[in-house]
Amino acid sequence: MTNIDLEAKIPNNVSLGSDKKLQRALEEWQPNYISWWKDMGPSGFQEKDVWLRTAISVDADGWANFDYVQMPDYRWGIFLADPIKDRTIGFGDNIGAPLWDVVPGEHRNTLRRLIVTQGDTEPASVEQQRLLGLTAPSLYDLRNLFQVNVEEGRHLWAMVYLLHSYFGRDGREEAEELLQRRSGNPDKPRILGAFNAPIDNWLDFFMFTMFTDRDGKYQLLALAESGFDPLSRTTRFMLTEEAHHMFVGESGVERVVARTAELIAKDPNDDARAQGGIPLEMIQKYLNLWYTLSLDLFGGEVSSNAASYFAAGLKGRAKESTYEDHKAIDGTYRMSILKDGVVVDDDVPLRNAMNEVLRDEYADDCQRGVDRWNKHLVEAGLAFRFSLPSKRFNRKIGLYANMPFDPDGRLLSPGDYDARKDQWLPSEADRDYVRSLMTPVTEPGKIANWIGMPRTGIKGLPFEYEYVRL
Repeated sequence: MTNIDLEAKIPNNVSLGSDKKLQRALEEWQPNYISWWKDMGPSGFQEKDVWLRTAISVDADGWANFDYVQMPDYRWGIFLADPIKDRTIGFGDNIGAPLWDVVPGEHRNTLRRLIVTQGDTEPASVEQQRLLGLTAPSLYDLRNLFQVNVEEGRHLWAMVYLLHSYFGRDGREEAEELLQRRSGNPDKPRILGAFNAPIDNWLDFFMFTMFTDRDGKYQLLALAESGFDPLSRTTRFMLTEEAHHMFVGESGVERVVARTAELIAKDPNDDARAQGGIPLEMIQKYLNLWYTLSLDLFGGEVSSNAASYFAAGLKGRAKESTYEDHKAIDGTYRMSILKDGVVVDDDVPLRNAMNEVLRDEYADDCQRGVDRWNKHLVEAGLAFRFSLPSKRFNRKIGLYANMPFDPDGRLLSPGDYDARKDQWLPSEADRDYVRSLMTPVTEPGKIANWIGMPRTGIKGLPFEYEYVRL
């Protein structure tokens, strides 16, 4: 097991104290990070005590400590999962070769780009969510928001460590840039589109953590296969924390759905809105939005970059060991493409289809969550069912970018699509209504009308616990 230095200025298990130059560089970056956190982190709550978990180990059990902490004092650290004995590169042209403990010169720019892109998503989500605490539906939810935020901050530290450690001056400059870009800023936006989208209500937040954080899971799973071992070990530990973020989203939407079903049953006209709830059709629109924004994060369906990453051993498939063919030289992948205005199925060389392989696994995972939401509707005797829209709908990247497909995957005329898009995506009127429900509830044990209670509290504590001391 890797030794953990919890007393260091920057907690770590990478023997930071033995590399004084690297230690100084990261300790110089640290105050800039804290300044960014105070400016762009959760607004209005920096001096509040929050009951948070903090990583103290990389063991499967007992890896986190729970206690009250003020967020600027959170112990963001650098933690890599323990090495896997006898592990070698598991895919691509270098299969079976020793892992890289230093960056191969021929892959330097590519690895840096992968790490920077992943790193950029972490502070972006904190920026997107910085005002949500002001309208939290309960102290339980407020604490969960802050837990997600501080761990996204720790994931930024994970990527910055790699940049500082392995990429020299270029890496240090990239680390500074990660604190300079801003989500939604027209002049210096975040790198990926979904991380510039506004999150101005809690339904957005739950959908983001359901769908966009789930994309993060699959990206991390693919990077965890990397032949560059420090990146693999870093992302493997990040996945330990990421699980909670997806739980917040999936269970959050589930609680909204369950509460809407209750409010429909209370109303003589089956009108959830009349009872102060969020209509099922409106929830579906937010599902459509965040699912399709997240689909774009996987990149184009046919990608020479994805083929190169796989061939080199830089980025594999999620859980690569479950596949039989780890070279993927001769295989093909069946996917739908557009030819002469008609959607047809075609076989694409497997290496060029790696983005789509990952996207399809992601879609199956999302469907399992949607199925759980639909169980509440079945139990309530309601005919409505949630569904994932076609992967061709509302795309901005790939084969279907900016094309007028409806949620069923039918190609429409641009005029017809524009006339009907408010049926499928949140309109300004929808957003105004959802925002109107966002009244904060800060009394322990109380919760907003539009969302249901969680099944349990956090870490064995009751829902009534004072998770944030206000």
